[in-house]
Amino acid sequence: MVNREMILNKTHYGLRIYSHILRLYYPDEIVLRLVERDCGLCRNPFNSNKETLHIWIEKTDPANAMSNEFARHEDSENAIPVGDAFDFAELHYKQQGDELLQTLNKELFLRIDEQWSFYKTKPQSPNSPKSPPLGDFGGCMFSFFKAPISNTKPHKAVSLLQTYNAIKGDYYRERTQKLQAISDVQQARQFKAANFDYCTFSGVFTTRNDKALIKHSGLLCLDFDNLQSVEKLRFQLLQDEYFETQLLFVSPSGDGLKWIISIDTATTQHGDYFAAVANYILQTYGIAVDKSGRNISRACFLPHDPQAFINPDICN
Repeated sequence: MVNREMILNKTHYGLRIYSHILRLYYPDEIVLRLVERDCGLCRNPFNSNKETLHIWIEKTDPANAMSNEFARHEDSENAIPVGDAFDFAELHYKQQGDELLQTLNKELFLRIDEQWSFYKTKPQSPNSPKSPPLGDFGGCMFSFFKAPISNTKPHKAVSLLQTYNAIKGDYYRERTQKLQAISDVQQARQFKAANFDYCTFSGVFTTRNDKALIKHSGLLCLDFDNLQSVEKLRFQLLQDEYFETQLLFVSPSGDGLKWIISIDTATTQHGDYFAAVANYILQTYGIAVDKSGRNISRACFLPHDPQAFINPDICN
């Protein structure tokens, strides 16, 4: 049974509820900036989009350092009543009580009180008579493209394990080292576009175009660029309590990460899932995700990374 405490425990005291709803109104903006325990003033969709919404975190008992915490809000023009994240959610969803809690559980992908596996399309064992052959679109298969990036016709469909082996092996070592030795940004971009193979992790295509999708893979690739600490975020993503990593590797430039997770497109569209995960990452780790991941046919260059990670279940 879903209750308020369960939701607060999975939404950073309710901040994810605020950020999720605000992102629905302002999809191309950073909707919250948490500094210590205060988000300052944000745009309020229930007050003509004015920057009058104040969101902060407080304790249920300020005198007790161990008391529970929760996010609250007020409007500087009193356009809406002072309240918490659930009160704010009521304004948007027009729901209350258990109905609202169930909606939040579903909309924020909290999976409270659900038996759900991120790897719904786990590959069958080699001994299984129904194990799909290479090139079949069963399981998590996606399109692989030969360089250059101007080539939009896929070479074949591949799996996560095949891609992991290529990234971890020596095939892309030399070109990755050459790219990382180029200091000029424009020259590096041109070299990468001309020399790196790539794939579309989210599906199999007849050509690299969202409208040419044959089958969605059930995977989402999130791209993190120009990181201050690649290792810090790598560790955080691998330890994330909500999303199980399927594949994780350093980008060709060496200062970014490519994070592949499973998603359920049967209930939620690709773009909506991307927006929810990107918002979660921003609020949880303070890192912005490359918005191009919203596109199903998003191209991802394949580098050499001897430390690449793959979910052990995929190898079984």
